[in-house]
Amino acid sequence: MQVYCQGCAGCCIDWRPLLESDQRDAIEHERRGLGVVPDEGTAEETETEAGTETRTDGTPIRRRNAIDDVYNLVPLTRDEVRAFLEAEFGDVLIPRLWEADAVDESVSIDGYDVAAIAGRPAFFVGLRKPPKPVAPFGREDADWLPTCTFLDPETLQCRIHGDDLYPSECAEYPAHNVALEQQTECERVEEAIGGERIRFEESSDDERTSRDEEGVTVDVEATDGLLLGPQAIGQKLFVHPDPDALEGRLERLVSDDLTTEDRAAFVAVAAASAPGTLAISDNHYDQAYERVLEADSWAGAAIREWERRASETSADPSQGEAVEVARGAPETPGWPDSSEE
Repeated sequence: MQVYCQGCAGCCIDWRPLLESDQRDAIEHERRGLGVVPDEGTAEETETEAGTETRTDGTPIRRRNAIDDVYNLVPLTRDEVRAFLEAEFGDVLIPRLWEADAVDESVSIDGYDVAAIAGRPAFFVGLRKPPKPVAPFGREDADWLPTCTFLDPETLQCRIHGDDLYPSECAEYPAHNVALEQQTECERVEEAIGGERIRFEESSDDERTSRDEEGVTVDVEATDGLLLGPQAIGQKLFVHPDPDALEGRLERLVSDDLTTEDRAAFVAVAAASAPGTLAISDNHYDQAYERVLEADSWAGAAIREWERRASETSADPSQGEAVEVARGAPETPGWPDSSEE
């Protein structure tokens, strides 16, 4: 499988504002919810007012809507959360919760009935997306769009690509979508913008062109990080042990107004979780909570600066040098100039 990333970064940017309303509706997979394969024998419970989608083998897919509006949140594993905290990047992490569907166990917080396990709100931890000045898809003019913390706004390359912190979800993308028979972001970009962003069949040696050399080869079988069902609990899907302690926090999550303490309350639980169980390590929780509060990374400082600039300055991708690199962000290599061939 070949993925053509140059000038795209559709999986790292919330590009919905660039689309007309009908096009936007077509790619609103985040608002249609998280697809979940139910346990065997529960297919009849997946019927909802919105209907039931199925995979090619007829297996039902249950969908839950995220309560936030972050596009393409990258879910981190427990070990990845711990690694970000160890590297003092606790200020770039953010939680995600979901609206409960008709058959979910749920708990009510701030007026939201959120999906829960054993009375505990379920959540992911991902990376924050501040507004950045970007010009994806060959656009001449840049726009302020929610963009991954680690994306270089000028080259549209990840600043931690190949680093030990690079999330497995990103490294294996879009193999997880293919394995789950879900549309890839590459295909959404093709449909809405045009061009070729993904090729599922590799060219033979005598058919290869310079276009193939520009692509990134992805192993369609690279699904080591794909965690589903009970194996995801405590490893990628976390549960908060104290719903009452979250009062006020969900409202701030929805309004994109989370405090550092709000984020710490979720991130610490994720870092303190035990794979396959609902257990929480108090020692790990306390350490993680303090690390989030103490974090002052270049990325966290850049988020604050981007948020300030988005309301005061015009969109210019070259600002990444002053906002990120000057604060310690690693530079990106850039792309080959096809005009020099």
